[in-house]
Amino acid sequence: MTTTVPATAALALGDDALVLSHRLGEWMGHAPVLEEEVALANIALDLLGQARVLLSMAGDEDELAYLREERAFTNLQLVEQPNGDFAHTIARQLYFSTYQHLLYGQLATSNGPFAPLAAKAVKETAYHRDHAEQWTLRLGDGTEESRTRMQRACETLWRFTGEMFQPVEGLDGVDREALREGWLASVEEVLARATLTLPEGPQSGAWTAGAGRQGLHTESFGRMLAEMQHLHRSHPGASW
Repeated sequence: MTTTVPATAALALGDDALVLSHRLGEWMGHAPVLEEEVALANIALDLLGQARVLLSMAGDEDELAYLREERAFTNLQLVEQPNGDFAHTIARQLYFSTYQHLLYGQLATSNGPFAPLAAKAVKETAYHRDHAEQWTLRLGDGTEESRTRMQRACETLWRFTGEMFQPVEGLDGVDREALREGWLASVEEVLARATLTLPEGPQSGAWTAGAGRQGLHTESFGRMLAEMQHLHRSHPGASW
């Protein structure tokens, strides 16, 4: 794909997948149980595969991943948030995987350039969403400590969710109002079953939108990017 407009959307979606893939990869060797090492690694690999396809639509995937500066990345601020404790990772996964599954569901039925990718990715994101949902239920309806941590994580990350529903140039065939309503209904239903309280909505002013799509990122992103790009920048042109 060479046209400017779809490339903008490809970069945005590709950056989302790439950055979250790296964040989940940070759990390797640190997950609470071995089974979660495998599960999070599989989700990270799914996202990395999506990122490779999307970034290749916009240019050279390696250059875009490893040689761009921070302001050139257009990922959502949500996906760059630090892992925190396990509850924070799960809340981030619940919010993003629900959005991504609904988004790719719409794109898969469109005639746009993202339809082939979306048709495959919607199956992957269904698993990602189910994994996050099951852990939300387990933590929310578990011990007093796990419920407190899960509630706190949901509230902390809520302010980053509004950005998901902003228009993206070149992302045609998406009903953003249906996307927002479907996401909110799904998340609300999961939190209710987990005995958790839905954070305050946009009518209260608490649901704010970030500016990651415009290249403005939170403090932790720069450190994450330096780590992700270190090897490539240290050995330019190296091949194995």
